[in-house]
Amino acid sequence: MSVWTWAEAIEPVPPQHRLTLGEGHTPLVASRSIGPRAGLSGLFFKLENLSATGSYKDRFAAVAVSDMLARGQTRCLATSSGNTGAALAAYCAAAGIDCHVALVETAPLEKCRQLLAYGARLHRIRGFGFRPEVTAEVLSALQEFGTRPDSAMQISAYRYSPRGMTGVQTIGLELPAQVTAPIDHVFCPAGGCGAAVAIARGFRWLAAHRGLARVPRIEIVQPRGNDTIASALRRGEREGREIVCETKISGLQVPNLIDGNLAIAECGSTGGTGHIVDDDEIWHVQSRLAREEGIFCEPASAAATAAVLRAAAAGEVPPDAVVVALVTGSGFKDAPSIERMTGPAAIPVVEFADFRRAVATPTTV
Repeated sequence: MSVWTWAEAIEPVPPQHRLTLGEGHTPLVASRSIGPRAGLSGLFFKLENLSATGSYKDRFAAVAVSDMLARGQTRCLATSSGNTGAALAAYCAAAGIDCHVALVETAPLEKCRQLLAYGARLHRIRGFGFRPEVTAEVLSALQEFGTRPDSAMQISAYRYSPRGMTGVQTIGLELPAQVTAPIDHVFCPAGGCGAAVAIARGFRWLAAHRGLARVPRIEIVQPRGNDTIASALRRGEREGREIVCETKISGLQVPNLIDGNLAIAECGSTGGTGHIVDDDEIWHVQSRLAREEGIFCEPASAAATAAVLRAAAAGEVPPDAVVVALVTGSGFKDAPSIERMTGPAAIPVVEFADFRRAVATPTTV
């Protein structure tokens, strides 16, 4: 079971070069608490945090690195706030490909260590991911070096790596078979916005080739401090804007449009719109997902559910709608956000008698 189940619908790669670490076919689970408390009977979570390296970016890396193998390329050049880099580093390790990653300045240390464990070469660049001009310079340099015959630039965006992005389309290909009723909305966190485009294209492929009756509304979710396209989409505009990024949500710190205008066109045509949520809302919902649903995710993953709750409260999502919130990455990716949730992890060593006394005392929930 891997993205190659959908080989006919994604970038063609000869079977002998298809690499997999078991990505794809992630669970879709019904909300037992958050949805019902918000008056939503059909809220589901797509658990991409359970993928091989802990995020949906494994789908991208599986196809991108397999394509490199087929082309005989031996050096991967990438950018990342952590998840794309981890996925590419892991798949490059499996393929024997050298991997260089330009990191967003504030990439969490845990994500950096994961990349180092896979043997990637890391380059943390001041201002990258926050200042549009620095971000543009980094991308331009990678494009230049990525044109060498032995190299490929791999960025999880259609603008730069359209072949690899077809792997992300498998999210949309999987979802309809995981529910018994047609899906009405899919809420997707958006930084560079490629994932939302990919999911829309996955559903459209099913409509064109497998008779899917209806493509759901693909909803774009961004933090207020990185509103490149969400407000523009809501206003009915055709183009977004570059910004100076102010959000603290790792993974959604993308000040440049990249696939933004493409997402406005693709997602807008499904009837979806843009949703803005505050950082504090995201952190709060991250905690709720852990404590009410048992879902351990990073903050960027919680943005989708935060937007669902806002939309439901505003009457934009009917109570009986079938709604999917994309959970994009694991909580293990971002330790500072977990400390914000739990407070300092002071777990003292106690005597057995203290343990027995504590366990014997009834707990009030």
